Amino acid sequence: MSSTEAAGSFRPARWGLAAKLFTTLVLLGAIAVLVTGVLGYFRAQNALEKAVFDQLTAARQTKTRQVETYFRTIQADLRLLATSKMVVDATRELRIAVDQLDRAGVPPELQKKVGDWYAANFIPEMTRILGREPALSDYLPVGGAPYHLQYHYIVENPNPAERRKLLDDAGDRSDYSRLHAVYHPLMRAAATTVGFFDFMIADPKSGRLIYTVQKEVDFTTSLQLGPYRRSNAAAVVARCAESADRSAVCLEDFALYAPSGGAPIAFMGAPVIDQGIVIGVLIAQLSNEEIDDVVTGGRRWRQEGFGETGEAYLVGPDYLVRSGPRAFYENRDGYFAELKSVGADDEELDAIQRYGTPVLHQRIDTKATQAALAGVEGTGETIGYRGVPTLASWGPLAIPGVKWALVAKIDSAEAFAPIARLRQDLLLVGGLALLVVAATAAWLSRALLGPLRELTAGVKRFAAGDYGASVPVRTRDEIGQLCAAFNGMVEELREKNVVIENKNRENEELLLNVLPAPIANRLRGGEDKIADGFAEVTVAFADLVGFTALTSEMPPQEVVTFLNGLFTRFDAAANDLGIEKIKTVGDAYMAVCGLPVPVANHAERMVRMAIRMVHITREHAMEHNVPMKLRVGVNSGPVVAGVIGKSKYIYDLWGDTVNLASRMESGSIPDAVQVTRAVYERLKDQFVFEPRGPIEVKGKGKVEAWLLRL
Repeated sequence: MSSTEAAGSFRPARWGLAAKLFTTLVLLGAIAVLVTGVLGYFRAQNALEKAVFDQLTAARQTKTRQVETYFRTIQADLRLLATSKMVVDATRELRIAVDQLDRAGVPPELQKKVGDWYAANFIPEMTRILGREPALSDYLPVGGAPYHLQYHYIVENPNPAERRKLLDDAGDRSDYSRLHAVYHPLMRAAATTVGFFDFMIADPKSGRLIYTVQKEVDFTTSLQLGPYRRSNAAAVVARCAESADRSAVCLEDFALYAPSGGAPIAFMGAPVIDQGIVIGVLIAQLSNEEIDDVVTGGRRWRQEGFGETGEAYLVGPDYLVRSGPRAFYENRDGYFAELKSVGADDEELDAIQRYGTPVLHQRIDTKATQAALAGVEGTGETIGYRGVPTLASWGPLAIPGVKWALVAKIDSAEAFAPIARLRQDLLLVGGLALLVVAATAAWLSRALLGPLRELTAGVKRFAAGDYGASVPVRTRDEIGQLCAAFNGMVEELREKNVVIENKNRENEELLLNVLPAPIANRLRGGEDKIADGFAEVTVAFADLVGFTALTSEMPPQEVVTFLNGLFTRFDAAANDLGIEKIKTVGDAYMAVCGLPVPVANHAERMVRMAIRMVHITREHAMEHNVPMKLRVGVNSGPVVAGVIGKSKYIYDLWGDTVNLASRMESGSIPDAVQVTRAVYERLKDQFVFEPRGPIEVKGKGKVEAWLLRL
């Protein structure tokens, strides 16, 4: 070996241990950042897509349940009314009265007056809707009864069209008007209570609509021979007339209905059966507005998580929409421009403009609607009805009698917008991470303080509220012992925290059973004296008439069961209407609307609650075969509300408004709702009241009062 070679053999290394460690750590960090970034990007993209589909599916399923529940409720109400004695008697007697008028014929001058009214009022409206003037003869009724009754209840009705239902007796001295004066107030109240747009009775033999609440131009027309013989109303009568099953309910899909101004109307019918024979068909006329409000979420798409382009819509078996698309409500000009750009014909666009709604006019035939109408649920990216890619969730609705599909969708561009931002963020974060890795590697190359860093990180997580934080014990020295002690402390505190959270949850549930949620929140927030003044609320008192005498003959267990069942139904009605139950004392029930959260229509809600309570009491008394009625008193005005008590909290009301409401109840008559002037002035245009005049009120003298016509 030469001297030169020997010198090269002992040359010092170019890379020291610290440099090698630094380089290794930087390379490992760069690889980790790259792998993590790429995996994170694709997983985030998949997770986002899944989250969007999950959100759309959840929204679709929720709206599907809401629509199905709406129809189930209508079916139950209709079946119940169709079997009631009121409807059976009314059907039997009104059929006879209408037949009498048919046999009597119609004077030519009266027939001319009805025809003139159609020409002046109905034909112009149909001309505007149809885009052409139809023949008057196409809409005139057939038979003597329609001309007679439409003249007295429509042409000569002193009320405007939307309030024709307020006329109880036309004064023509016919048997029909005598019966109408008896049954119409009850039918009108039933329709208002259950929320029907119109409430009709048809004679299955002649197909004649012998009674309607709203008194539109289909009143007493024949659905077999008259102008509406091809309507969905005629179809529902024909179907129900064939079934003598009391549980049968027939539903006809939405269609354009001329008597309602060409609006989309669906009909649900139930047979009226007397001694095993179908003597009539009870029909509920359903407006599309209720369904549209459910599907569009009250047109609050952003609040429901649909962003800027998301929405849900219903389609029928004809691929025509049963709810309005979002763009129609938010940007009418843009909506028509988009439809035209994707090939919608001028006839379709003209129909939407003339009728003022896309329902039953706009066609949506996409992959999503085809699959849903075929009975298949699913999700995927499709081309939407606006011609742009969308993420959609679709599925059918389970409503007997109709074949509908519901689609929830959002534009793909909006759904994947976060991914583009994520890519930019990952590049930025990746660069910063490499800098951090380099700095950390330089530090670690000088001092290996890993266990201490882990312990510090564990302490920070614990301080931030992560009670499951723990650190690995890597050594047996003082740092290792400190890590073990920290883990033991965290575990002990976590167990104690679980116990505390369980106790807090139990206490919160107990508190919410006693107090309204906003008041309970304030009490938990530290307020010890809760008292508020409310300028406008409505208070109701209800009391069972004859309950004390009744309970004297009943065992205590039956008394409690009877009263609990009745008040539980009251509570359910109050929850539906947004009314706060205050308390019950014996057989008395007190409630308020307008607090602790103020609402604008508190008086209307409370009157509807009073109506429900009277009907519930009647039904409960009939079910238990007991003679019992309800008195209700209602008053509006200012009150003071607050929490009293320490060992047993109670939320109560005080003030003249409360006292006068109580006096309205005690001074009322059984099976009636008595209100003060404050309530009457607010609701006189919405409900029918009968003045009772001044009545003697304890501590107040003479006070004016009105009785609500039920």
